[in-house]
Order: sequence, then C-alpha cells, then structure tokens
Amino acid sequence: MALSTCLASPLRPALAALRRGLSTPPGPQPKLDLRGIFPPLTTPFSPMQEVDYGQLEGNLRHYASIPFRGASGGICALANVLGAPLCQLEHLCHQGRWQEARELQQRLIEPNAAVTRRFGIPGLKKAMDLFGYYGGPCRAPLAPLSPAEVEELRGIFSRNGWL
Repeated sequence: MALSTCLASPLRPALAALRRGLSTPPGPQPKLDLRGIFPPLTTPFSPMQEVDYGQLEGNLRHYASIPFRGASGGICALANVLGAPLCQLEHLCHQGRWQEARELQQRLIEPNAAVTRRFGIPGLKKAMDLFGYYGGPCRAPLAPLSPAEVEELRGIFSRNGWL
C-alpha cells in the first residue's frame, strides 16, 4: 500500500465531505456556550488593598469548576506588556512569598483593568506601543484612544511604577 494511501485512509470521510461542498447536516446545530468563560474573573482586591470577600468567594466557586470544563490556562491581556512581572508574580506565589506577591499584585491591578475593562483592545494596543512593542492600528469598528485617553493610560502605568 502506498504511503499516500495509508495517510489518506483516515481522512476519507473528511475528503468526501469536502467534495460534497461541506453541506451542513439538517437539524439543530450545537451552540457554543461562553457563559461560564466570559466575562473574565475579576480581582477580589481593590486598589486600596481591601479584599472584597463576596467577589473572592464567587471566584473560588468559579475556579473550582474550570478544570472540569477543560480549561488549562487563562487569557492575560496584561501579559502582552508586562509579561515578566506576571511571571514573577507566579513564581512568588509558588515560593510562598505572599507579602511580595501581594505588593506586586497591587501594582498590576489598575494597569490590568485599564487594558481590559477600561480601554479594551484599543487600550491594550496603545499600551503595547508605550512599552516599545507593536500594538498596531485598531480595526473597525474599534476606534483608537483619544489623546486624553492615551495620557490617562500612560498615567495609570506610571502611577504604578511601570513607565
């Protein structure tokens, strides 16, 4: 049997579907349920270093169910601009250096909120530019940040010791 025939054998059903024009089967189609994934988990700490125990309890309940849904990681927007400090935070936690980890976390909360909830993708792109990376232009329908918003974003990173 030729090698190409051996490799193609498992692919025959897929190739047949391609030949038919990828017609969709009749009946209801399964829908992707993102309710448990988005919106992302929010930090239970305020910028004033106060713990919101209600938020913490809700996050713990949500965290407990994540591995059973097949999750093995997270999407960390801030890692695009502050990757090393985020890795440092993980190392501090693994080493049990909780006070240092807490201090670092406090400096990451406001910038993280800025590139996610506050300014979204345009903010993340501009933050990347501020740190010497290429964030690129925003695609429609997103608009770039205004000059005032750029200064506010710069101030958030500066206030927390990153710029």
